[in-house]
Amino acid sequence: MQNYWYEWLSIQDNDFLLWETPALPMHGSGISIFSAGELATEDGGVDFASIKRLMGSILHHVPRYRQKIIWVPGEDRSVWVDDPQFHLDYHMRHIALPRPGTDAQLKRLAADIMERPLDRSRPLWETWVIEGLEDGRFAMIAKTHHCMIDGASGMSVMEHIYDITPRNEIREAPRFVPRPMPSESVLRRDSLRHRIGLPGRALRDLREFVSNTEDLGRELSGRAHTVRELAKLKLFPASDTPINGPIGPHRIFDWLELPLEDLKAVRRARNCSINDVVLATVTGAVRELMMVRQLQPEKLDFRVSAPVNVRSAADSERLGNHVSSWIVRLPLEQSDPLEQLRIINETTRELKESKQSAGVEMVKTLQEWVPIDVQGMSTGTQNMLVTNVPGPPMPLYLLGAEMESLFAQAPLIENIGLAVAALSYNGKVGWGFNADYDRLPDLSSFVKEIALSFERLSKAAESCPERDAEPAPSAGRPGA
Repeated sequence: MQNYWYEWLSIQDNDFLLWETPALPMHGSGISIFSAGELATEDGGVDFASIKRLMGSILHHVPRYRQKIIWVPGEDRSVWVDDPQFHLDYHMRHIALPRPGTDAQLKRLAADIMERPLDRSRPLWETWVIEGLEDGRFAMIAKTHHCMIDGASGMSVMEHIYDITPRNEIREAPRFVPRPMPSESVLRRDSLRHRIGLPGRALRDLREFVSNTEDLGRELSGRAHTVRELAKLKLFPASDTPINGPIGPHRIFDWLELPLEDLKAVRRARNCSINDVVLATVTGAVRELMMVRQLQPEKLDFRVSAPVNVRSAADSERLGNHVSSWIVRLPLEQSDPLEQLRIINETTRELKESKQSAGVEMVKTLQEWVPIDVQGMSTGTQNMLVTNVPGPPMPLYLLGAEMESLFAQAPLIENIGLAVAALSYNGKVGWGFNADYDRLPDLSSFVKEIALSFERLSKAAESCPERDAEPAPSAGRPGA
């Protein structure tokens, strides 16, 4: 009987480690802002000790937070193991802004925290509690490597940390007993067995695919078409723009809040999805940005990567990544916001019907058998990342302190200097903007253009609603 434990990272999760460079750390973060409430201390600070105790009490629900990665000797594959040296004090950080701390100072601090790579010799997460914000508020920045969670699994982790009622309760947690790690020789042996078993697993997966597919010919034809279309994206790259190129180590971060009901009103009026509204809003803002940078939008083939959640109900509690993506061309040649939205809606419907995300998933699956450079394949096919994740619809509480706002910071990847993350929470949509400092030093201007773009779209939809339109089902499940 084996006396050790480990778990292989999926190919997709492993890729996030391989893609990481000192200038491109592959972690994301969530920024929560609270009214201090019961966590306020007499000296105007925040009860960090209680927050740390709460985190310690829920870690048995998310075992990955006490696990680290080790590499298979001589290979680019890694596994999860329990960290025998786990110390909560390392992962929980407590700092303060000079009182009264402003939102602008918090954004700058969030960018600084985002710049710093996580220590790979430890579990790949940190939580920063920042006190000193004006109006009696504090913030919490949860920084987690992308190989651990995606947007959807990040939402499930929140369920263990926050309450939907303002109760102040910390439960006792079971003692953590780390399981022994495998030796290097065991990892080499098991990796060899894994490779030897690949043909058998491939045949088994093929048989299962054939038996579970109603119209095999149509399905194979559709997937082949999708792969050809993906290849065209590489053969005919997206336009070169000022936000694309070499990415440096420094970040700039900003945010914006919009009422969720306002986005839903546009969705209802134009028979589309919330994701369509987000992408159309980005289209208007990018068009203005390109004109400010002295480019002609109508001549640009500008594409965004829109992650799509492919997590099944059975995987809802699993960490790691279960996402694919759409590559969506933004109609920058159009100045009319309703025409932009119409084209976006048509595009996402076509992508859903063409199963582009399934084609991307197929390419990722092939990595098990063929050494495919997914990052190299995607470089040049997209200009920007735009993700839209549905978050909690009700207010959340941290030991009685109410969360007022929630924003996400998505990581940048090679050649892409701007990532936009829309995250709904309690009737609002928090837009988080993470950018390379050199590519987009005027990020605040772009954020203002997002607000203006949505205002134009909202007013146009209100004045020209579609007649007898029923709200359309969401085209896919965006989110990463």
